[in-house]
Amino acid sequence: MSPLLGRAAAPKHPTGALLVAGTHSDAGKSLVVAGLCRWLMREGISVAPFKAQNMALNSMVARGGFEIGRAQAMQAAAAGIEPEVAMNPILIKPSGDRHSQVIVMGKPYADVNARSYQELKDELRPIVSEALAQLQARFDIVICEGAGSPAEINLRAADLVNMGLARAAGLPVLLVGDIDRGGVFASLLGTVAALDAEDQAHLAGYVINKFRGDLGVLAPGLEMIRDLTGRPVHGVLPYLENLFLDAEDSLAIERPRPDRAGASGTLDVAVVRLRWMSNFTDLDALASEPGVRVRFTRSVVDLERADLVVIPGTKATVEDLARLREAGIADALVERSRRGDPILGICGGYQLLGESILDDVESSAGEVPGLGILPVSTTFHPSKVLRTVTGHSALLSSDVGGYEIRHGRPRPHGGAPLITTDDGGDLEGCVVGSTIGTSWHGLLEHDDARRALLRWAAVRREIDFEPAPATNFQAERETQLDALGDMIGGHLDTDAVLRLIDGGAPLDLPTLTLALTGGA
Repeated sequence: MSPLLGRAAAPKHPTGALLVAGTHSDAGKSLVVAGLCRWLMREGISVAPFKAQNMALNSMVARGGFEIGRAQAMQAAAAGIEPEVAMNPILIKPSGDRHSQVIVMGKPYADVNARSYQELKDELRPIVSEALAQLQARFDIVICEGAGSPAEINLRAADLVNMGLARAAGLPVLLVGDIDRGGVFASLLGTVAALDAEDQAHLAGYVINKFRGDLGVLAPGLEMIRDLTGRPVHGVLPYLENLFLDAEDSLAIERPRPDRAGASGTLDVAVVRLRWMSNFTDLDALASEPGVRVRFTRSVVDLERADLVVIPGTKATVEDLARLREAGIADALVERSRRGDPILGICGGYQLLGESILDDVESSAGEVPGLGILPVSTTFHPSKVLRTVTGHSALLSSDVGGYEIRHGRPRPHGGAPLITTDDGGDLEGCVVGSTIGTSWHGLLEHDDARRALLRWAAVRREIDFEPAPATNFQAERETQLDALGDMIGGHLDTDAVLRLIDGGAPLDLPTLTLALTGGA
């Protein structure tokens, strides 16, 4: 528990909801929500995560065949419950510089630009309210996550996920600031001051995230921000190294991946950094393996030197293919396949490896040639494949599973299948030489299949590498969720947070006023 503040007893049976907002994207909102969910679950309190509107290209399939943000699935795991569509009623998936697909209650709803999405929000507002009400009816506590910053004043009028949600649902708000980036006190102060009085009435306190230094040096700043704004810092959370938990923001791939020495050699994995890359969390399982080094890159040299190249999913297959050609990466991939060096394409990355793509759905580009590495033709359909899948891979000598999220339907007309599915014995994926393609996300989370893939790549590259025999990805994920719960229990004033959840924001919070002056 935090020693920073005086303590009052927490309510014995807290119920209610809390919104965790951030001063900017990647401030740590998702991990704070996950940590709160894990801590509450361990305290015997039923809890669920909620994010009204999520803009992310990392998603998964929840029960019933509904698409939700990957971060909400991770938070549900932290709470010890199964992910469901009510936890993320609106998911926005960018599919170009100015266009996005809007997923509502797990299904495609509309294709929009920034302006038309704002016009759509009035019809989405009751859907958000109903989803939150469903969770509140079934769980003691709901921990809500904001998006971006609540101080995006140009978007405030139609806001669904930050202060608009807080006011509509009567939620107290904790504001998370990332001290590792610098300027945390200015960010906290400026965020509060940019809000109007009614919004400020919900913002009840702060959490400072990713702290590495001497708490005694920081302490005067904690007192000053309380005096300046009338709101306390409820906790200072330490910087946790080597987290790989289902990030939703592409900023997360800038952070180094875990890099642990293996018992036998090193295997270098280069992930092609696509502009509209989706579900890059597929690579977290590889990064968890001792001796496996994973990096995201646009360098042709990196792709030439790597032991395994992975082309991940993409929400804009045709556009990313054109970018690969412009950058010379397409030629490097073709040459790599000719040398017999291993390549793995996942979902959109699999489609890029084929001979042709017919897309009248995402890009409206019609038919375009693929890289021609795999004998596969892909046709995009308006309806979206959303399902969980299981099967067996003879190549990997393993049972496998995962989930599918795609408009594209790849059709192999050569090569060998990667998987025989449990659903009617259908064949999935394509293998030719040292190139593998699959539509299945989550495949690498299966320990035996992942290790077999790494052995296959090592043999093809003729390198001395043997995967660690006991790496359990699901157990590693649980360990990391426990670390988040420990962080919350050890560094947050949990009693104060429970009082906020149970009773709402204090009624006597002061209102800050921006003093703007103009000059001649």
